[in-house]
Amino acid sequence: MNVGGGYIPGMNAVVKGATLAAAELGWEVVGIRNGFAGLLEPGDYPEGGLITVSPQLAEMLDPAASSVLGQSPRDDPFHMRHVDEDGMLEEVDRSDDLLAAFKEQGIDALVSLVGGQGLSVLYKLHRKGLNAVCIPRSVENDIAATMVSLGFNSALSFTIEMLDRAREAARSSRQIAVVEVQGEQAGWLALQAGTAASADAILIPELAVDLDAVAEHLRGKMSAERPFGLVVVAEGIGLADASPSADKPSPMQASLSPLAGGEATGHAIERSGRASKIVANRLQLKLAEKTYPAVLGPWARGGAPTAVDRQLGLGYGAAAIRALNEDQDGVMVAFQPPDIVFVPLLEAINKVRTVPADSEMMLIARTLGICLGGVQ
Repeated sequence: MNVGGGYIPGMNAVVKGATLAAAELGWEVVGIRNGFAGLLEPGDYPEGGLITVSPQLAEMLDPAASSVLGQSPRDDPFHMRHVDEDGMLEEVDRSDDLLAAFKEQGIDALVSLVGGQGLSVLYKLHRKGLNAVCIPRSVENDIAATMVSLGFNSALSFTIEMLDRAREAARSSRQIAVVEVQGEQAGWLALQAGTAASADAILIPELAVDLDAVAEHLRGKMSAERPFGLVVVAEGIGLADASPSADKPSPMQASLSPLAGGEATGHAIERSGRASKIVANRLQLKLAEKTYPAVLGPWARGGAPTAVDRQLGLGYGAAAIRALNEDQDGVMVAFQPPDIVFVPLLEAINKVRTVPADSEMMLIARTLGICLGGVQ
């Protein structure tokens, strides 16, 4: 087993589910430390790059703790950074080294808890001969072919709680709170949390945003008796009146990393909080009302898993072992209520699960009088 980059609530539940299910079949489970690093760089780990995960160890895992296996430092074995003999940084393909390490260690199959980019990596490894079953993880719930990714429910519960607090702060300070949540390409977190928190407006990447329409909506909602507002913004929203260069990376940002996004300010990349700052500033100009931007961002990834994610993690882990026992590999375990099914990786990669235009959640929000941006 291994885990992709970044903390997601419920990871230890997956390890527990897979380990206990494997024990029932008489299989041994070993964990790879920090993604693939435990196999590719075993010398970095004094106690070894692999850890035997016994049923006894699995039963003692704290559901709220970080994964016992650690997380990947976002290493793609097909594009790993390496300093050559001249001190120059280059990218090398170490996928063959990785597959050789699997064979040397006697590992027959891999259960991997990964996000969207990790699914693509595992698909390429599967095509090269690795028996792999993937489990989807995403606080944005943007992985195709599954209704619910591990971590989403925990992030949703935390985000709703924080939006409730932002709403009360806005009420007491007589201001408009503009709160940014994660959602670079999909607006599930903003839409569902914003609806639950009774936001006045919810802006998501799937819909173009007209801030004049949003301002008009807020103007109609605010009064002497209700001198406050709550706007929930997904980080990846598009603005209909944005300047043409607003989303273009600066030369410095492009030189720092191909993954860098947002604005370059000094020597730091400003990504988190950019959307809420832009929206808050423009609404303040249009309404002549005090606004304050706030950012939940990656904080939604932390904390203990909800009951839903604990159950889902156990179910996903056990189902991954069942898939291998049924000679299914190169698949992703997917929750398609009421069933957990196995979906070929090819159906899950290079796609994003976005909010459909006719989504029931959009209909509910509009029925409750929530503005979804103005441009439908």
